[in-house]
Amino acid sequence: MQQRQLTTNLQVSALGLGCMGMSEFYGPRDDAASLRVLEQALDNGINFFDTADMYGPYHNEEIIGRFLASRRRQRIKIATKFGIVRQPGEYRRRIDNSADYARRSCEASLRRLGVEQIDLYYVHRLDSATPVEETMEALAQLVREGKIAHIGLCEVSAPTLKRAHAVHPVAAVQTEYSLWTREVENAVLPTCRELGIGLVAYSPLGRGFLTGRFQQTATFEPGDFRANLPRFQPENLIKNRPLAEVIAALATEKACSAAQITLAWLLAQGENIVPIPGTCNPVHLQENAAALTVNLTTKELTALREAVTSLPVAGERYTAEGMKGIDA
Repeated sequence: MQQRQLTTNLQVSALGLGCMGMSEFYGPRDDAASLRVLEQALDNGINFFDTADMYGPYHNEEIIGRFLASRRRQRIKIATKFGIVRQPGEYRRRIDNSADYARRSCEASLRRLGVEQIDLYYVHRLDSATPVEETMEALAQLVREGKIAHIGLCEVSAPTLKRAHAVHPVAAVQTEYSLWTREVENAVLPTCRELGIGLVAYSPLGRGFLTGRFQQTATFEPGDFRANLPRFQPENLIKNRPLAEVIAALATEKACSAAQITLAWLLAQGENIVPIPGTCNPVHLQENAAALTVNLTTKELTALREAVTSLPVAGERYTAEGMKGIDA
């Protein structure tokens, strides 16, 4: 497994594992299957696991804690998050970035994960009512106490990122980034490069759409939040289909899968970028890991970018509730 340097003293596998779906949002959970996939990921050299306290809520950190309890902790880098407050069974959320909540959340995550230090601790979403400087000062104190090693921000705007970084170094920004979500390229990604900050790309496969799985219609299991997302509504799936077809055509030409083309494209956008595709399926995990062997030429990368740039994306990324704290 190739390694990438997100920032100084934080080296992780070039491909991480997004663990959110092991708890909710994509249908029923299966803890036994999730534990097997975590084991398989580690066997494949993937040592960067992404979780959050709000996944479940709390269940995701707990199952990763179960996995860590019987593994050599030093081989694994754990990223978790705080800031989104939910009630069990509700998607509705509020955002809390206060210093007191940051400390309580961090200490609770440490207990659930069963670790003494969190490798990368993100502010999951930013609250405009709390100055980012106050939140960063609180997290900097947790760094000084040894409870977290590195600070990260999620879905942050470039100006806010610069303000935060001036208080304490930001190690990584996590944001949605894929061939159908490229807004980060406008300002945030250049700012990350300017400041030496890594970028962790979630939903790099467009929640499955870019793999060619969904075409004219989509059928979802109960509890799959994609059923309510604007981009997955029937009229938008039809409009977005040409994008998936462009990827599929190149995949056929390269004798690999559409998922591998999509991940290979993202990996080629910069050495500071680490995609974290999520899956509970061992076949998909193996397929994703093999994307590191797919080499796209400069001509292929240019042609792919030009093709997707010419195709408008239909539908917002989230519902209005999910868009809270985006580009904050």
